[in-house]
Amino acid sequence: MTILVTGATGTVGRLVVEELLAAGQHVRALTRNPAKAALPEGVEVVAGDFARPETLTDAFEGVTAAHLINFAGDDYAPLPDGAAIVELAVKAGVRRVTVLGGREDGPLEQALAAADLEWTLLHPVEFMSNTLRWWAQTVKTEGVIKEPFGDRLSALVHERDIAAVAATVLVEGGHGGRTYVLTGPEAITLRQKVEILGTSIGSHVEYVELTVDEARAKWAADGMGEQTIEFLVQALGNTPEVGYTVVPTVREITGRDARSFAQWASENADAFRV
Repeated sequence: MTILVTGATGTVGRLVVEELLAAGQHVRALTRNPAKAALPEGVEVVAGDFARPETLTDAFEGVTAAHLINFAGDDYAPLPDGAAIVELAVKAGVRRVTVLGGREDGPLEQALAAADLEWTLLHPVEFMSNTLRWWAQTVKTEGVIKEPFGDRLSALVHERDIAAVAATVLVEGGHGGRTYVLTGPEAITLRQKVEILGTSIGSHVEYVELTVDEARAKWAADGMGEQTIEFLVQALGNTPEVGYTVVPTVREITGRDARSFAQWASENADAFRV
């Protein structure tokens, strides 16, 4: 059984590769630049661009299951031709797929629903790993987090748990036609998140709550575009219920509890220390 992992050098993709290797699977990893992939020994690394289906024929050859992403490139642009990707997969004999961030109305997902294969959509809520991207530098240099909406709740999920669910579904099967929301084991506020992080790194991290206008100005100064800023204002200020409602999906599929933010913070503490 050969399992193809697309987005294999991304935050979740790398971990899907590791989880599949640990399960004794033969893993083929798709990347635009194999020379820079730096994936574990034993992984078959192949070149291809998910935005250009004509480059994927060899990647799908002999594959029986695949972990797919529904975007292309570092800017998360929509796939230009999801139907062509599904056609390639079916022609190659792929029988089972997972889609990270899959949405029922997307062109890739609609093509999968019309195809004769077993598909599962994975909907993670807020990634714990976003904390590293957004906070590491400012915690190191200033020891402070400046953000709006301090009481906003989030059931943020560990990226390793996302990968574990994907790997289990791909290896074991039996989840066809399902859409799974993935969360951590608890919903915490932004203030609690800052406190937990400080405890994990052994240093007090101050939280300064910004007004919405102050946040807009800060994000603009950080180089964000107006559209991104307004998206954040809406997403953070009006988090939908699904974003803070804990569900047991990780345990139900993998057989173990989802990892907490305290666990994530402990694992990544060095990235926040000077």
